[in-house]
Amino acid sequence: MIEHIELFFKSIFIDNMVFAVFLGMCSYLAVSKKVATAVGLGAAVIFVLAITVPLNWLLDQYLLQPGALKWLGAEYADYDLSFLSFIMFIATIATMVQLVEIVVEKFSPSLYNSLGIFLPLIAVNCAILGGSLFMQSREIETLGLALNYGVSSGIGWFLAILAIAAIREKIRYSNVPAPLRGLGITFIITGLMGIGFLSFGGMLTGGDEDVAKDKKTVEVVTPKTKDKKETDTKHSQSIANNTKIIE
Repeated sequence: MIEHIELFFKSIFIDNMVFAVFLGMCSYLAVSKKVATAVGLGAAVIFVLAITVPLNWLLDQYLLQPGALKWLGAEYADYDLSFLSFIMFIATIATMVQLVEIVVEKFSPSLYNSLGIFLPLIAVNCAILGGSLFMQSREIETLGLALNYGVSSGIGWFLAILAIAAIREKIRYSNVPAPLRGLGITFIITGLMGIGFLSFGGMLTGGDEDVAKDKKTVEVVTPKTKDKKETDTKHSQSIANNTKIIE
């Protein structure tokens, strides 16, 4: 349970897709002019990541990894299909994005029109593909953790685009210097928000470093202490023997 909670908060705040690794910036900058549009696109990203990351985890575990085909028989244990990872991941993402596009167009035509070309472009959004690739590179162990990572990464991206959209709506009524209007002030605000999100890193890493240092100290000091005690014991016995001889 602890690992689920740790992964959830770490994916949202510390390893945020926008502020930590700068993925999905095109949609983040282009569709963040209104809060309503940002909410719609953010919800779509959460849905796509929540579906594609677990599906790609299953593909990676039972099809793409070296030796993953051993469930088909011993003769398939040596097969390595990892070179197909990008193709399979993108195919899964494109299928889910097409499903999202059909659903949004059916139930919310106004949101579909406001998102425009950026809704189908979720299929090539680097944040979506990045979620599956990070899942693979970090060797997430279970399907539940993969689902957790997909949902939390989507929530992190959602919070980022929602925050910048709310700020950009307020900035319209502010006296921003002419050279910084538009994307200029947006990049500055994004950098400041990134610093703020990265400050959460101490929540999950500070204690681990102290524990690691304590373990190293114990491992280094214990053998020396043991050797010193043995040396002192031998020295005491030698003095006692010499005393008996003199007597």
